[in-house]
Amino acid sequence: MRVIVALSGATGSIYGIRLLECLRDAGVETHVVISRWGVRTLLHETSYSKEQVEALATKAYAPGDMGAAISSGSFKTDGMIVAPCSAKTLAAIAHGVGDNLIHRAADVILKERRKLVLAVREAPLSDIHLENMLRLSRMGAVVMPPVPAFYTKPQTLDDVVGHTVARLLDQFGIESPGLVRWTGEMGTGGED
Repeated sequence: MRVIVALSGATGSIYGIRLLECLRDAGVETHVVISRWGVRTLLHETSYSKEQVEALATKAYAPGDMGAAISSGSFKTDGMIVAPCSAKTLAAIAHGVGDNLIHRAADVILKERRKLVLAVREAPLSDIHLENMLRLSRMGAVVMPPVPAFYTKPQTLDDVVGHTVARLLDQFGIESPGLVRWTGEMGTGGED
């Protein structure tokens, strides 16, 4: 498999980092792009450097490299995950504004009818955000905000992030060890 991973400037850099780690562990070839604001957010939120995150991928590209392999439909991939995906990146992709490599690569994924998964990080959502999400969903993209699942009884932030990343990987049929799946069985809690 070959998957593009992009980190935009929205909060939640850890999602992209963990995705790259899991994809590497699964033996998946990865191509990463971190936007200019994505680098700034990464440095603010984590102890990782841009270079450390790029080293997790098979190949890294500068966000302004519009001649990169991933900017062409003839470069075959299984799809792309944008995690985190900012509202700006969402809008640019929804409207075909290819002013950086993340937007262009996503445009290629859509035109080639490949899998595009967007971990949109924004709240509350305006009508514009919702319309952009609906527009992309109608084009075949999967809009998958990183919403925690509490049925897994997470004990740490790492548990919450891990579950979301595993669900993102599910979109590509990639199993993530340790994913707690809903079975329909409910423990006995207190009364309603």
